[in-house]
Amino acid sequence: MIYQGETLSITRQSNGIAELSLNAPGSVNKLDSRTLLSLEAALDALAQRQDICGLMITSAKDTFIVGADITEFLDKFALPEAELAGWLSRANALFNRLEDLPFPTLSLVRGYALGGGCECILATDFRLGDASARIGLPETKLGIMPGFGGTVRLPRLLGADNAMEWITTGRDQDANACLKLGLLDAVVSTDKLREAGIRLLQQANEHNWQDRRRQKTGPLTLSPVEAAMSFTTAKGMVAARAGHHYPAPMMAVNTIEAAAGMGRDDALQVEQDNFIKLTRTPAAHALVGIFLNDQVVKGKAKQAARNAAPVTRLAVLGAGIMGGGIACQAAVRGIPAVMKDINNDALALGMSEAGKRLTRQLERGKIDGARLAGVLSHIRPTLSNDELDGVGLVVEAVVENPDVKAKVLAEVEQKVGADTVIASNTSTIPISILANNLRRPDKFCGMHFFNPVHRMPLVEIIRGEHSSDDTINRVVACAAAMGKTPIVVNDCPGFFVNRVLFPYFFGFNRLLADGADFADIDRVMERQFGWPMGPARLLDVVGMDTAHHAAAVMAQGFPDRMQQNGSTAIDLMFEQQLLGQKNGHGFYHWQQDQKGRLQKTGDDAARTLLARHHGEPRTFEQDDIVARMMVPMVNEVVRCLEENIIASPAEADMALVYGLGFPPFRGGVFRWLDTLGLNAYLTMADRHTGLGPLYQVSDRLRHMAQNGETFY
Repeated sequence: MIYQGETLSITRQSNGIAELSLNAPGSVNKLDSRTLLSLEAALDALAQRQDICGLMITSAKDTFIVGADITEFLDKFALPEAELAGWLSRANALFNRLEDLPFPTLSLVRGYALGGGCECILATDFRLGDASARIGLPETKLGIMPGFGGTVRLPRLLGADNAMEWITTGRDQDANACLKLGLLDAVVSTDKLREAGIRLLQQANEHNWQDRRRQKTGPLTLSPVEAAMSFTTAKGMVAARAGHHYPAPMMAVNTIEAAAGMGRDDALQVEQDNFIKLTRTPAAHALVGIFLNDQVVKGKAKQAARNAAPVTRLAVLGAGIMGGGIACQAAVRGIPAVMKDINNDALALGMSEAGKRLTRQLERGKIDGARLAGVLSHIRPTLSNDELDGVGLVVEAVVENPDVKAKVLAEVEQKVGADTVIASNTSTIPISILANNLRRPDKFCGMHFFNPVHRMPLVEIIRGEHSSDDTINRVVACAAAMGKTPIVVNDCPGFFVNRVLFPYFFGFNRLLADGADFADIDRVMERQFGWPMGPARLLDVVGMDTAHHAAAVMAQGFPDRMQQNGSTAIDLMFEQQLLGQKNGHGFYHWQQDQKGRLQKTGDDAARTLLARHHGEPRTFEQDDIVARMMVPMVNEVVRCLEENIIASPAEADMALVYGLGFPPFRGGVFRWLDTLGLNAYLTMADRHTGLGPLYQVSDRLRHMAQNGETFY
């Protein structure tokens, strides 16, 4: 044994090759602070030996290194710049020492080698992997870029174009792709991997290991013309794809360009300087915060699964687009689903929706014919209640009408076993109201999927007044098994997501009533604030009939804040049957393109209608539009936390990001408030208090601002 640490060890084999084995406590290896310290000590121990002819880095686990420990990031980002630079310099010195060892080095990759794990294998002379290997640099997804030499070594190994594609997209690549590009020297069966690694090290001279090393430590071999074309093209693609709200991808391209003519050490300094700049951006803090919040939410789902019996078969009542989507999602994830309705036409629609989704995946090469057939065979359409026997969970997904839902729920309760959990896929109706007609309200809760089911990651699990912990745990566990992100909320009209969405729509109504143009509002909320859709476009997608109904529910539930005076824009559009995408006419005109995708153009009918009722148009400043749209939503989000509708800022922010598409670079409402500063937010909100109760900030928020408190 040459070295034994907490997360890795080095042993000398009889052939003179040293093996550095990664084996951290826990299920995976991370490149965290303690691993870097162990690596430093291991290299110190290795430097004392004169009997080593090569180094092979392996993992005792099924993955190599999944990346850095992201839980350390925000603390590192908060360090003074000089201290952060010192930490980066020390880490880079380790990889340089690894790269400069006086004998050939090799990495054996099984499973993931991501982020710092990828940068570790880039520092070795050779890399072999098995079929499970997946390698990549995902840092730009966290608002930063590689900081341990990834922008230096990867371009010199793969070429600038390939490296910039990898780094700016953050996507990992499978073993065959890595082999094709030259990141892996060979892909070997798992049982032969170690033997192949030893043989390659023993033949390292024949493979010119020192020349390979020099290629990674010298400048990029690009002519001025090649460089101009490569970097100009990359910048154009990144600008179009990432936009100005996400600075990391462009910073990575600029870093590679600036360091193209430099040797390793100077290039690493450029990388370090630019990495530090990114750690100071709100986007980096927000995106890392989303990752950490996601871990909180997933941790709660895992705990629920440990406390609940798994759902091995479920039923969906209502075979429309939503019901068909839920059944298909369950079947895709291996959970057999009964899809029940009262007529064959509805069942045909539900199966058609499932078939269309799977056919699109087949056309894209995501599944094969056998997989498609297998998924469809897991969906059993039926008109009979007899098929409900033995299901662990029934999801009611009939029309959003409390009387209809109450009747269906009472009927199905009589047809299922006493231990079967029933959940309503309602978007606005309080669960405790729907439970009034049930004999076992403890076995009932809400399970609110978002449309389209297969794309939207969030499922709201709504705890009713009588819902038991076992019921909630079972439904949370089932949602997670279906590949969704479940977040538990307490009961109220609209629950969490719709309760906070409609104040945003009501702010939109008021802006239109005051003469703002809906297309201008969309442009500001999309381009400046960062929403994927502005409010007019979103209402067209949701459907004006759905929005009109939900707005009435919210007004009834919260009359002091959400009761609207007179006919709103949503009312006017609904009355004129300008429903949006459902019938092709809403705020915009919608038509299918050649690929069947709906595209929008202007629609004079909406503008004429609004002008007739709201008078002459007015121009508003962009900041004023943002404030008038966002303050009602933010205030309602804060109220939901104060009323314990949502349990934590982390869960609230994830629900907003996953359920509404809240701009990830802002991190959610609570992360945005912390970034903006509560005093700055109060100044923004107080300028608009005359617009009504939705613009009134809570006393608790004012108290937090006075005491300098934050949500994170």
